[in-house]
Amino acid sequence: MTINCNGNLIDLSTPKVMGILNITPNSFYDGGKFINESEILLQARKIISEGATFIDIGAYSSKPKAEYVSENDELKRIIPIVSLIQKNFPKTAISIDTFRSEVARICIENGASIINDISAGSVDEKMMETVAKYNVPYIMMHKRGTPETMQTMTNYENIVKEILFYFSEKVAAARSFGINDLILDPGFGFAKTLDQNYEILQELELFEILELPLLIGVSRKSMIYNVFKCTPEEALNGTTIINTIALTKGAKILRVHDVKEAMECVTLFNKTNQFI
Repeated sequence: MTINCNGNLIDLSTPKVMGILNITPNSFYDGGKFINESEILLQARKIISEGATFIDIGAYSSKPKAEYVSENDELKRIIPIVSLIQKNFPKTAISIDTFRSEVARICIENGASIINDISAGSVDEKMMETVAKYNVPYIMMHKRGTPETMQTMTNYENIVKEILFYFSEKVAAARSFGINDLILDPGFGFAKTLDQNYEILQELELFEILELPLLIGVSRKSMIYNVFKCTPEEALNGTTIINTIALTKGAKILRVHDVKEAMECVTLFNKTNQFI
């Protein structure tokens, strides 16, 4: 199970870690932390040195009720950072967290090698065509609605069954465009209640039917801190626990704010699996 990132084949038969680099002023956990070049480079160096295979750069917060960001503003935020990371860490696979095809196109032309689309092509009809043209891996996430509306759209008859059907349609569409490398993200926290998130986690093995690598993004989310009535800053231990559960249920990529702790999950998971 490999994906091709700018000619570099990355083997997902053993799980990998994706470090989050948010350059938004309003992300739920680290918004506004990384503003100038020195702060960004320091964080990128930390992510890489702690063992991440990917850096995921986002310039548009998708937290519930997040404010709208224009395409022009998103480009102004993200393009200089992509170029900065590419210049200083040319061997690192850069993932772009965007649902806009033009942002994806320009970022790829500036060195990005993965597109991480929370809308799975639903917002921008040109996204899959763009991903196929540049032959980069495509992460498709499940959600409903927009950041402003998604938490009112949590009515499912059978949430896991509906997500699997959603992905079967999205995978078929992506394949029709000729996209080779697909990764699926069940979208923890996106149009899901707290209990629905844990129902998905419990039944995560069912996603194996799609025969595609699974990315899990639960880092410091409300599904953790609302259980303990704490803050995102206090949700690292819970994140580590859920990441470990996800690995045992087939997750291949952990998308996290805290790379060192996620890498420890992967290391101990691999150590345990050596006896299988």
